[in-house]
Order: sequence, then C-alpha cells, then structure tokens
Amino acid sequence: MVAGLDESGRGPLAGPVVACAVILRNYAFRSKIYDSKKLSFAQRHEAFTEIIKNARVGLGIIDREVIDKKNILQATIMAMRMALDDLGIRPDYLLVDGKFKRSSFPYPSKSVVKGDSLCFSIACASIVAKVVRDNLMFYYSMHYPQYSFHQNRGYYSKEHISAVKRYGLSPIHRRSFRPINRTN
Repeated sequence: MVAGLDESGRGPLAGPVVACAVILRNYAFRSKIYDSKKLSFAQRHEAFTEIIKNARVGLGIIDREVIDKKNILQATIMAMRMALDDLGIRPDYLLVDGKFKRSSFPYPSKSVVKGDSLCFSIACASIVAKVVRDNLMFYYSMHYPQYSFHQNRGYYSKEHISAVKRYGLSPIHRRSFRPINRTN
C-alpha cells in the first residue's frame, strides 16, 4: 500500500498547516486529479468528494501556535505524521510532495519535487489538504471578517497587511512570519 502525502498552508501569514495522506482503493476517477493549485474551486470540490469516497484518507492539522514555536518545516512534518496516524492503517511506502529527509517519516519513503503534478496519490492528498484548509479559512473569515480570509486564505496581500496594520493581529496570525513579525 502506497500513501501519497502532501500539505497545504506552509506559506500563509495566518491559519494552520494541513497535511493529508491518501491510500487509493482504485485509480478510476471521473474528476480531474492534478495539483490542487491548478484546479478551479469547482474542480477541487468535485475531486475532493470522489477522493473521499474512493480512498483511505488521513488528516493532520497544526495550528499557528505550534508553527510559531517549532517553525513551519517542523510543523509540516508533525502534520504529515498526524495524517499518517489518522489513516488507521500502516502504509508500506510513502510518496511525499517536496523535499524531505527520509528520516522525517516512520515508513520507507521517497520525496517527489512537484509530486502533486507528477503522482496521482500525491495529487489526491494535495486536493484534500487544500479543500480542508480553505474550508477552515472560510470558517475563520466568519470570526475575523476584517482580514478577508475567505478571499486571501491567510496569504500575503496588500489588503491583508493593511488590515493587520489597522486591526492588529488575529489569534490565527503567525507571529514568526514576515512581515507579520514586523507589524506587531
């Protein structure tokens, strides 16, 4: 059993990092499966529904406090390990998007740069992680509407930085990230 592993949310100024591990039951999908960043909102949601029905899925979510305390790389690895634990079964091998040391994971693994564009199971993990994180950011937008998280998803934008300067930091802003750490 091969698990694809990816994350969403390493670069934003606010919100959690979300990792997903996927073990596919079959590879026959009607939806377009590709790098989540290159799919439309509708394509991602259609694929998400199909992936959840046709795969074993594990999630790991690490909040901004841990990101600030540990650093984003360590928080990402923690989220990925949580996602693997959440699978409920032990994969024989991991295909991991990006560059990670093999010692980062408890199973034999291979890092695949641009894996979400090259590997079907990583693309599935990419889609699930992005949809889950985007949904969390929509939720946070309801609680902190002044930051427009429903539009920027916590990523850098002039409007986002202007809101931080005007209203201060929300509880989900990453204090260790530039330019946030320069505005507070």
